[in-house]
Amino acid sequence: MGLEFTDHYIKLLFPPAGASWSWEDPTVDPATLRETLPRDQWPVMRTYTLRSWDADANTVDVDFVVHGDAGLAGPWAATVEPGARIAFAGPGGSWRPSPEVSRFIFAGDEAAAPAILAAVEALPAGSSAEVFLEEEDADHELEIPVPASGAQVRIHRVHRNGAIHGSELVRAVTASGLAAEQGASWFVHGVAEMIRDLRRYLFVDNGVPKSDVSISGYWRLGMIEDEWQAGKREFNAEIEAAEAAAGDQAAR
Repeated sequence: MGLEFTDHYIKLLFPPAGASWSWEDPTVDPATLRETLPRDQWPVMRTYTLRSWDADANTVDVDFVVHGDAGLAGPWAATVEPGARIAFAGPGGSWRPSPEVSRFIFAGDEAAAPAILAAVEALPAGSSAEVFLEEEDADHELEIPVPASGAQVRIHRVHRNGAIHGSELVRAVTASGLAAEQGASWFVHGVAEMIRDLRRYLFVDNGVPKSDVSISGYWRLGMIEDEWQAGKREFNAEIEAAEAAAGDQAAR
């Protein structure tokens, strides 16, 4: 039995700096930690998409992007040894390519790549897809899987080459003109600033039905996950208000 969705994610639980506990102690339980320790000793959550799950081997694959020595999850992934223990919550998830749709358009950066590539593998037979994948440069290109169904996929590699995250992806997607297509299913995820711009392009400029689009910011420039999650609701509300105002202006 496989996972139901292609965008399944888990919450990895890391000990905070100076923690008095470790996952290497098999008796440590996340719920007990929250009940018995002050908040600054609780596990720190970092969200990662599952790239794949092997039910027979009882293993999952999770991709990490390491940005130097800063941060929590990236440096851990770069130095962790085989056999080390870590806890997680989940998985969550909500999207997979519908067998009733024949046309798909994906757009995302490295944070969204695991979900996009899992979806490519699961494309229904007879369908086609356009994949806009933002990567650092030509030396950091990700391997693109072949759909098991034989679906036709065209890859658009978008290299930042030092540009601001998301800006080149927005340029490539808007230049494609694909929003004029009718009936395509969109999956757009990644840095929040890119999501803001592509929401306007899809919903305001081209009138793409929101029911045809899965779109969300996985992260935001200059913020760690805790900061982004704390402000995500407000950020989304501001975007929706701006879109509504733009729509009202266009209708006049």
